Amino acid sequence: MPGPAPKHPSVRQRRNRASTAATLRADHAIIAPELPQLAPDPETGQRPQWHELTLAWWRDIWASPMAPEYDDSDRHGLFALARLVDDFWKADTPTARRELAGEIRLQAQRFGLSPLDRRRLQWEIERTEEAQDRGRKRRESSRPTQAGGDPRGVLRAL
Repeated sequence: MPGPAPKHPSVRQRRNRASTAATLRADHAIIAPELPQLAPDPETGQRPQWHELTLAWWRDIWASPMAPEYDDSDRHGLFALARLVDDFWKADTPTARRELAGEIRLQAQRFGLSPLDRRRLQWEIERTEEAQDRGRKRRESSRPTQAGGDPRGVLRAL
């Protein structure tokens, strides 16, 4: 007995699709918010500056395809993450850098900053036709073939 016919996809209750699923496109009209000033050093009274790699990281985030997904309430978390990144670059010991790297990894997950995080959020970055064509040509050129064109012939020769 084959059993009942499967339900039509439109009446299925579970769709296994996250509410965060999106195809991301770079939006070059987004203006990166200014990083807040760092608190003055209590001993010297001088106000430290952001590390140059932290500033580059900040620009990269706001130039990325993920930037349109962030709203005003996300900025506070990104500011806190920027402070962790800054502390990482300014850390004096490997132990301090290792601890900061772990916290940065945990906090960055919330904002889809790595390929794995984007996959978990079901965010996909839109690929341009040019990049797809380059990939297709690269895959085709790396395939081993014989004169007959059948790639299985290479396996038979081994």
